[in-house]
Amino acid sequence: MQRAQTRRIRKLDPEEVRRLAPLYRDTCADLSRAQASHYSAALVDYLQALSASAHGVLYSAPAKGRIAQRARAHAHAVWVAFPRAVRRHWRSMAIAFLLFFVPFFGGFVGAWVDPTYAFKIAPEPMLRQLTESYRQGFSTGRDAGQDTFMAGFYVYNNVGIALRCFALGVLGGLGSAVYLVYNGLATGAIMGYVASQGAGDNILTFVVGHSTFELGAIVIAGGAGLSLGWSMVSPGRVTRIASLQAVAKDLVVIVSGAAFMLLLAAMIEGYWSASGLSSTLKRSIGGAFFVTILAYLALVGREAGAEEGAR
Repeated sequence: MQRAQTRRIRKLDPEEVRRLAPLYRDTCADLSRAQASHYSAALVDYLQALSASAHGVLYSAPAKGRIAQRARAHAHAVWVAFPRAVRRHWRSMAIAFLLFFVPFFGGFVGAWVDPTYAFKIAPEPMLRQLTESYRQGFSTGRDAGQDTFMAGFYVYNNVGIALRCFALGVLGGLGSAVYLVYNGLATGAIMGYVASQGAGDNILTFVVGHSTFELGAIVIAGGAGLSLGWSMVSPGRVTRIASLQAVAKDLVVIVSGAAFMLLLAAMIEGYWSASGLSSTLKRSIGGAFFVTILAYLALVGREAGAEEGAR
């Protein structure tokens, strides 16, 4: 079966051809049993890929058709791998969510009640400049050149924050935890200060479109960092290297997905959030993004069976 994956059927020797059909039937039967018995997602994915490859050899389509079929199969695998990996590490994701959003709301309320509180977290000149920008609103939008520049800046800034949230997990998860708390507190305090100065509606209209992708990706990357740290702090009955290797594939998938979310956030923030479109439209689309991403992370990939628990 594995040799058939990389060959056309006419390139196999007679004995391999004779054995291929029974092996294909056996693989399909194993896949059905694995799905019915709720075996691990990794095993189900492997059997699906193996049976799909054998099907392509047995019922070979024209070259262009096979390329398109493989591209669709690969896209589907990527599509379902990310939410599955996030769900397998749901405990770390829940902790990361709390570490970010509890300080976020604390910072927001603190700056709303006492605007000078925000000066202890962010530079006063920056806060006043931001407030002035949001007071002006975005009814006239920005020119295309500035949009492109800002989109590039957002990619650099946001991806850097997420990667640090993840990479600092190597410090037993403590680095990721501290970075999540700091970013949550700072983000909340900035928004609270701007809102306290009378520009709350404008800043909400600006952030609602991209915040699901941006803040969600930061939390997800931070959760991956916590899983990384926990695999080293509490390896169980295996070595720390083996424990790290066990979660490495998931963490690569999670961080890659988070980086893609941040890329989308930067494009939305650069070209949509500061546009002159109505606030009602922006908020409606932002709400739709939130529901869509939540449903994607919670539901996509569940049909293949129960998923493994993880840290």
